[in-house]
Amino acid sequence: MELILRIVGIITPVLIISAVGYAYALLRKPDMTWINRLSTDLLFPLLIYTAMASKDFDIREFLPLIVGGLLVLLGSGAIAWGVARLLGYNPRAFVPSMMFSNVGNMGLPLTLLAFGPETLPAAVALFMTVSLSHFTLGIRICAPDVSVKGILRGPMLWAMVGGVVSSLAGFTLPEWLASGTRMLGDAAIPLGLFTLGVGFAGFRIRRWSIGIVGAALCPLSGLLIAWPLTHLLPLSPPLRGALLLNAALPPAVMNYILAERYQQEPALVAAIVVVGNIASIFFVPLSLYLAF
Repeated sequence: MELILRIVGIITPVLIISAVGYAYALLRKPDMTWINRLSTDLLFPLLIYTAMASKDFDIREFLPLIVGGLLVLLGSGAIAWGVARLLGYNPRAFVPSMMFSNVGNMGLPLTLLAFGPETLPAAVALFMTVSLSHFTLGIRICAPDVSVKGILRGPMLWAMVGGVVSSLAGFTLPEWLASGTRMLGDAAIPLGLFTLGVGFAGFRIRRWSIGIVGAALCPLSGLLIAWPLTHLLPLSPPLRGALLLNAALPPAVMNYILAERYQQEPALVAAIVVVGNIASIFFVPLSLYLAF
């Protein structure tokens, strides 16, 4: 019973903030364009860089976790490609949704709540790994002929690169500067959850069946690969928990945005994203149960 109450306490704040965003969107129908741009251009880059340029962050300590995250991502993609061919789905729409989960809006706050503030750098390392893969490999899968140069010039990438360089060089921000950037970066987590709820209010689902398949396959394939890796890789208990939790997360909303941009059946991806995030109410507690 104590474990169940602990898991409920972890996921409840995430659900509440997302639900508030959903309700607000139904009442006000806000234009979130500038909020989304603020998050991607400023708040998330500051969160990433401040965490990676802190004195507690050494990227070399997280190399086994990064390797585990990449193996989960690639393994999930291989399984999804086979399922897509078997069931006749468009793999360029289906596969990225199975590979790239919501490690930002959900992964960061859940890891923080589940394993404490000391695991935030680990969550940032996983977020960096998935984000870099999504904006390179993910876009290539979705639209093989498109150029990714514009995306690679974005603030998120440079925050990651700067964070890696700072970590390897042993550079840390002075406290008078770090405190301000940390406050701004921390705002990205609740704002991201609120934005997630707002986004759900605008989705229209036309293909429930594929949404159900994707909602189950994404976390199950991730856990299937992550579980043995937690025993094979040299990970501390909190890092094993972080890997399991992030492996069970639902598909990221960014999958829908890219599918719509590159015309890869956005209705299909919308069904996967929405149903997947609803199903996370079951799969996230399952991953936490395995982690604890």
